[in-house]
Amino acid sequence: MMLAYMDHATAAAAEPETMELAVVADAAECAAARDFGGLVSARPAAVVRPASADDVASAIQAAALTAHLTVAARGNGHSVAGQAMADGGLVLDMRAVARRTQMQLVLPSGGGGGAFADVPGGALWEEVLHWAVSNHGLAPASWTDYLRLTVGGTLSNGGVSGQSFRYGPQVSNVAELEVVTGDGQCRVCSPSAHPDLFFAVLGGLGQFGVITRARIPLSPAPQTVKWTRVVYSSFADYAADAEWLVTRPSERAFDYVEGFAFCRNDDPVNGWPSVPIPGGAHFEPSLLPAGAGPVLYCLEVALYQHHHQHPDDVEEVRRQAGEKISVDEMLRPLKYVRGLEFAAEVGYVEFLSRVNRVEEEARRNGSWAAPHPWLNLFISARDIAHFDRAVINGMLADGIDGPMLVYPMLKAKWDPNTSVALPEGEIFYLVALLRFCRPSGTGGPAVGELVEQNAAVVDACRRNGYDFKTYFPSYRAQSDWAAHFGSKWARFVDRKARYDPLAILAPGQKIFPRTPSAGARAIV
Repeated sequence: MMLAYMDHATAAAAEPETMELAVVADAAECAAARDFGGLVSARPAAVVRPASADDVASAIQAAALTAHLTVAARGNGHSVAGQAMADGGLVLDMRAVARRTQMQLVLPSGGGGGAFADVPGGALWEEVLHWAVSNHGLAPASWTDYLRLTVGGTLSNGGVSGQSFRYGPQVSNVAELEVVTGDGQCRVCSPSAHPDLFFAVLGGLGQFGVITRARIPLSPAPQTVKWTRVVYSSFADYAADAEWLVTRPSERAFDYVEGFAFCRNDDPVNGWPSVPIPGGAHFEPSLLPAGAGPVLYCLEVALYQHHHQHPDDVEEVRRQAGEKISVDEMLRPLKYVRGLEFAAEVGYVEFLSRVNRVEEEARRNGSWAAPHPWLNLFISARDIAHFDRAVINGMLADGIDGPMLVYPMLKAKWDPNTSVALPEGEIFYLVALLRFCRPSGTGGPAVGELVEQNAAVVDACRRNGYDFKTYFPSYRAQSDWAAHFGSKWARFVDRKARYDPLAILAPGQKIFPRTPSAGARAIV
């Protein structure tokens, strides 16, 4: 297929229904020049709207014929530091593929085993949820908290949430991938077919291939969710209880364990009004112990109720030795502040979609369109208490105008063959500083100050010798990338040479410079 540039007039005159590959040359003001983070801008030479994996391959093959063109896959634009941008290159709008590709239910031959969903890489997890539950009563086991991210985007990074401790991250919940590699070849890979490519792409930051299809395992979807939040004044108690919960045997475990830090004040964003569920429940601060500090902690747990369970058994969560174990009994050993419990029973889809309400409010108050200098870290349990004292109760004690997630995961749930860089510790915490900057003119620190504060947090982790990794990493020097991947760096470099030898893919990550191709010529 020939790749042709079209100006706006030509593109407008073309028939989208018959267009296999649409390219818009004047991309100065296009959405692909910015992302959700709003921190950087990079003007692409063109935005490609592929209709299929073949179109993705054609775009990459065409880029290879030049001395300088790069290609970035862009999903729903929720990267925060330009990771899905291609300065002077081609940006692939992967949502275009999803709009033209239907999801498919895949049943194993012979009727044994579970079901799978074949979904486009540019599909939103929200779309996967509604399709699977509404049409088939099924659902994936592992999610992200925010579902308006693409399948290919989260699988290229990790994909974590409160289910990760039990069901593993999203990169541990995929059976097969269709990938277009940096040499323009479309390959189907799995743990048994081309396994090196399969594991390279998972958590590979887009460096080895563009995910055009993923096969996701499905299981019966729960009907309702018992959702509970409890409050701690002591981080030591909070961390001990959280780690105890995530290491429980599966038959005696919750399905979801998360948590966050918040300020001991009545600020609606940073303080205790952010804790109660459902909205409108009362938080009684007088119940806090006298020695409570400026930062408090909320542990959030959920238990799924399935269709096959009798309604009278909604309190029954696991059976052992013939005894019923209720949610209350599971919570009883925990050391939270009594009287500060908040619970609700909600539908499964409603529970997974809960962050949509945050988005709606952020759009109303203008903060959704403001910059988002987010910072995500994986920190070993060995160092999390020191991090809490130095950073959460130090630099961030006044809040960050957004959630401060802090909750544990288990390294055993992550396959070491993937490209994801993890701390050495067997239990590590996600620390997510999800700032929502105030709209321009409403006060608050400038975005540059918040970026500097993020850098200071990372610097403190290094200076203190923490066992940590950045999640959604963003570095500019290859030496920093080598330090990030550590002992996996040589494997990462080898995989790059094997699957993207010209370093065409994912230039926004700033890991590998584009290699000129032999006999490069202009695109025609």
